[in-house]
Amino acid sequence: MNILKILEEIQAEIQPLLEDGQVADYIPELAHISPSKFGMAVLTNEGEQFQIGDAAELFSIQSISKLFTLTLAMQLDGDSIWERIGREPSGTAYNSLVQLEYENGIPRNPFINAGALVVTDIILSHLNNAQETVLEFIRKLANNENLAFDLAVARSEKKTGYRNIALANFIKSFGNLRNEPEQVLDAYFHHCSLAMNCVDLARAGLFLANKGRLPWNKEEIVKPNQAKYIESLMLTCGTYDSVGDFAYRVGLPGKSGVGGGILAVMPGEFSLCVWSPGLNENGNSLAGTKALELFTTLTGISVF
Repeated sequence: MNILKILEEIQAEIQPLLEDGQVADYIPELAHISPSKFGMAVLTNEGEQFQIGDAAELFSIQSISKLFTLTLAMQLDGDSIWERIGREPSGTAYNSLVQLEYENGIPRNPFINAGALVVTDIILSHLNNAQETVLEFIRKLANNENLAFDLAVARSEKKTGYRNIALANFIKSFGNLRNEPEQVLDAYFHHCSLAMNCVDLARAGLFLANKGRLPWNKEEIVKPNQAKYIESLMLTCGTYDSVGDFAYRVGLPGKSGVGGGILAVMPGEFSLCVWSPGLNENGNSLAGTKALELFTTLTGISVF
């Protein structure tokens, strides 16, 4: 199978969609990103790498970081994290406060903002410097020591993140944050600001495609059953409140971010990342979702 040729075909087909999405302009530092950008990278467990378009250009990973902070929290706290976070799709927007009121401050899942704040709180309770530890962890997963936070994006989110500030304080009022909301929010905003490219992200997802181990050195990141749990959550909760449509169209576990990136995994085979900054109404990359749908259709590869 000629993966590069398939990527070229996908790039040509999604071109009309690039101007249709809306960039995440509610984060001022992301408002200037051109919606015409498009990149895609596929990395296999055997070490093959295929990329196209703007796959080497850095972008803000935003909520894709939730995948990596969840993984680290599972390393640190194991199954006890599920005493404080659910494992169900929310059915509401990723920054909604509604469910927290009648579910006593327990977020539906770790991939909505409320859940990620609790995950960050768990990491903070174990580590003195959650920001640097998370950064070093993702550097290891991506095999790239040069990854860094985009401090301008972090400041921008802190300045305008009123809904996240409300979420953190609301969760604290239910006793589900152990640390001060300001500490949790500062770490969370930094995690979301991390700048990576499609190749970095695809490589960082390979441990999930390889039963919890890094393919290049066999280091165990999580147990095989934990990798299964994470991928299951990606499939059921990873793309905000359009997970059903994403699973129907793409057929792979995925985690999206409002920076326009989507990381997807085919267990046992490969990890891939697509980036296109224009978002649909659910906050997922419009052209990126279509590109992944075309990829699984043209290759005939999905989890189904």
